[in-house]
Amino acid sequence: MTTTIERPSAATPTEPATSRRWELLGLTALLIGTGVAYIWGLGASGWANSFYSAAIQAGSVSWKAFFFGSSDAANSITVDKPPMSLWLMSLSVRVFGLNTWAMLVPQALLGVASVALLRAVVVRRFGAAAGLLAGLVLALTPVAALMFRFNNPDALLVLLMIAAVWAMLRGVELGKTKWLLITGMFVGFGFLTKQLQVMLVVPPLALTYLITGPPKLGTRVLQLFAALGAMIVSAGWWLLIVEFWPASSRPWVGGSQNNSILELTLGYNGLGRLSGNETGSVTPGDGGAGGGGSMWGETGILRMFDASQGGQIAWLIPAALLLLVTGLALRGRAPRTDVQRASLIVWGAWLLVTGLTFSFMAGIFHSYYTVALSPAVAALVGIGSVMLWRERQRLWVRIAMALAVASTVVLAWVLLGRSASFVPWLKWAILVVGVVAVVALLIPSLTRGRLAAVAILTVMFAGLAGPTAYAVDTIGTPHTGSIVSAGPNTGMRGFGGMGEGRRGQRGMQLPPGAQMPAGMQPPAGFPGQAGQLPGGAELGGMGGGMGGLLEGSTPTAAVTAMLEHDAGSYTWVAAAIGANTAAGYQLATEDPVMPVGGFNGTDPSPTLAEFQQYVADGRIHYFIGGGGMGGWESGSSAEISAWVTENFTATTVDNVTLYDLTQ
Repeated sequence: MTTTIERPSAATPTEPATSRRWELLGLTALLIGTGVAYIWGLGASGWANSFYSAAIQAGSVSWKAFFFGSSDAANSITVDKPPMSLWLMSLSVRVFGLNTWAMLVPQALLGVASVALLRAVVVRRFGAAAGLLAGLVLALTPVAALMFRFNNPDALLVLLMIAAVWAMLRGVELGKTKWLLITGMFVGFGFLTKQLQVMLVVPPLALTYLITGPPKLGTRVLQLFAALGAMIVSAGWWLLIVEFWPASSRPWVGGSQNNSILELTLGYNGLGRLSGNETGSVTPGDGGAGGGGSMWGETGILRMFDASQGGQIAWLIPAALLLLVTGLALRGRAPRTDVQRASLIVWGAWLLVTGLTFSFMAGIFHSYYTVALSPAVAALVGIGSVMLWRERQRLWVRIAMALAVASTVVLAWVLLGRSASFVPWLKWAILVVGVVAVVALLIPSLTRGRLAAVAILTVMFAGLAGPTAYAVDTIGTPHTGSIVSAGPNTGMRGFGGMGEGRRGQRGMQLPPGAQMPAGMQPPAGFPGQAGQLPGGAELGGMGGGMGGLLEGSTPTAAVTAMLEHDAGSYTWVAAAIGANTAAGYQLATEDPVMPVGGFNGTDPSPTLAEFQQYVADGRIHYFIGGGGMGGWESGSSAEISAWVTENFTATTVDNVTLYDLTQ
């Protein structure tokens, strides 16, 4: 039998009506401000990540494509993630038509919901000021401002992870099994959004309840197993359907080499991300826990602070860690089941587990992944700042607050210095105001009465001016492509960090001698040895609007008209190597375009024999030359490309090579 323990939350005492009005005004301003900021100018980003945009378009016209997350409405292959993040956008496009706003506004609303939910989680246990500050920090985190305005799965993932913490803390308050089941459900939905990345919050959730849950230890363990069961059910239903659905009547599982969702889960999107052994990846990672590097950047304890990740998320990480330690010290004598301590444990463990995993993972890693850290950082800053402020009469607490501000100022100086031309006066303003804030925090008389408001404003400026500037720059800049980053250009290029992903830029540059997967060959006439990229080579577009590995194609009106001619007579109006190459043509025509080989062009779908049969049956009209990894081809993709070029006549239209497969 489950033990139920009813007890009040650890919120602050009831406040006067005037304070409640100010709280409501603050909440209204926070949510409206976040909504306006995240929706502002969304149309400028075009199709954002064309890889997902094509799947959204397909899901808006085909329920089968909707369910599987297919890249095209004819269901040749899926994207390399489960489809839950696509569903909301596909439904919006189905209602409002295919356009940028219909696709990206739902993402912005997920951002507003994330801010609101985080604020609610913190308010319940620490009061209005802490909740408002936590929500504000999340809204102003540069990488959050990026991903809540983009169509990657991360926006929904963040909301679901916050929801899992909300449910877990309710379980800590009440001891009821239903809250553990709800926690597991949200984690399962997170799995259907981005697979194993959501599992990074599972250890923090389990540890928190195991330590602070009200029932006896045995009951707590059983409740956690119940949560595990809820997680398996909420995610497993879709996996089982896909795994047992006859392969001949469903799309190929993109990102897998054997058409298996379990392979995708455990390999390309699972343990391979940690080890770097990702079959079908652009290139295997070889960075190790010892601080090695790969095409995905240097690994090591300082990875979150380097030039690629620092401006995205690092601004307040040192302060968050200091506030975590100090907050736990202040709750040192509280009962085991103290909900405030539980809050600190879950957010702190989230930050540590996710941050360390990102720091040392040797596989595919992009700077925008760090959005998964933003709720934990924001919550700890909001909670810790208010906790310490209320105890500022203690000398050691004042010293801790001063150290938190000082570390933030120093880090802001470093991060802003990496973009010397970006608001060059700001780092000096932060330094001056930060010094004033540190002095004010150390002198008790400067944190009392009317001077307290001045001290608070100086601290907030010192802590938030840097990330706010980056967030504003992010909001004002259109972002497109598969690899995007927030804030101004830090001069980095290449997979290991970068690819600023700003509209109008070309592909991502790679370091000299970068190795391509075994068996991959460069196109005829390209400099460099087989399987090797010359220094500065790009994996983006190859010109002429053809697109490439990281950029969607941008077809001209003439090319679009050719593809649309008699489109109803074909299953696919065209086929192209790589999903991004195919995506632009599909989005322009709103007709299926087969992405041969999936995202990288390395998935063995379709085989040469299957492709030849499609052509013999008259199901594909055109083959579009180039694409994939800037023209690099391997396996089935290379065989198909070679067969087409040997047996069909090429026609060039606006620098795009087309082969009419019906001739």
